[in-house]
Amino acid sequence: MYHIIVPIDFSKESLKGLDLAILLSCKKECIIQMVYVQKKSLDYSPGSKEEEYKFAEKEFKEIEENYKDKIPDQVELKYIIKSGRIYREIVNQVESFKDSFIVTSTHGASGFEKFFIGSNAFKIISATSKPVVTIRENILLTKISKIVLPIDISADSRQKLTFTAEIAKWFNAEIHVVTITSLNTDDINKKLSAYSNQVCEYLKNQGIKYSTASIVGYNLTDLIIDYSENIKADLISIMSEQAADGKFIMGTAVQQMLNKASLPVLSINPKELHIL
Repeated sequence: MYHIIVPIDFSKESLKGLDLAILLSCKKECIIQMVYVQKKSLDYSPGSKEEEYKFAEKEFKEIEENYKDKIPDQVELKYIIKSGRIYREIVNQVESFKDSFIVTSTHGASGFEKFFIGSNAFKIISATSKPVVTIRENILLTKISKIVLPIDISADSRQKLTFTAEIAKWFNAEIHVVTITSLNTDDINKKLSAYSNQVCEYLKNQGIKYSTASIVGYNLTDLIIDYSENIKADLISIMSEQAADGKFIMGTAVQQMLNKASLPVLSINPKELHIL
């Protein structure tokens, strides 16, 4: 059973994350756990801290009531109120479960502080090896039928494959395996071809539909987004740090992808393992 962690600050923007979590949960038995984090501060008196907790409880009860008819039968909706650094508490929560991932809006603001205006969503991705699916506040997603999977020449690039394939199986979606490079050399092309073949073989063995494409250029983030929009994809799957030719460096391309992509982005930090 999966645990889907959804950071909530009670703004309509942050509820986009909950809507996406519900869409993902339609195909899988799971628990959706909404998380609100009270910020530790010397400015809080015991009274105001208690008042904020009661406010959060009231808001969560209203969300539960408003969403009760939207929750699939196999899904349980819960909430938890924590205190501390926002991104760290979210990461602690998702890492307390074996099979878990985060779904969050990249924007939102509560009455107590700014929440997911870029920095916290990015910090969450940076601090966990669990998958993180982000969605911008102006996106309305009702299905997942096409997933773009960029592959570069780094070994880490293929670690996102397992979870991406699992999502594809939930929705019977097609994965577009896209090799990306800014240096069009024979050596790089040979490596990309070998990596793409490995990925496609894995997808074939899993019974997942797939297609292949290649992208060559310097602003790979923009090129991936353009490709995804042209094929009307529903999700882009990236590693949050990629090396060598892909040039997905933490702090630059990932933030660009989160800020620019007009569709949800699945981000996964590399681990010390090889899946292929």
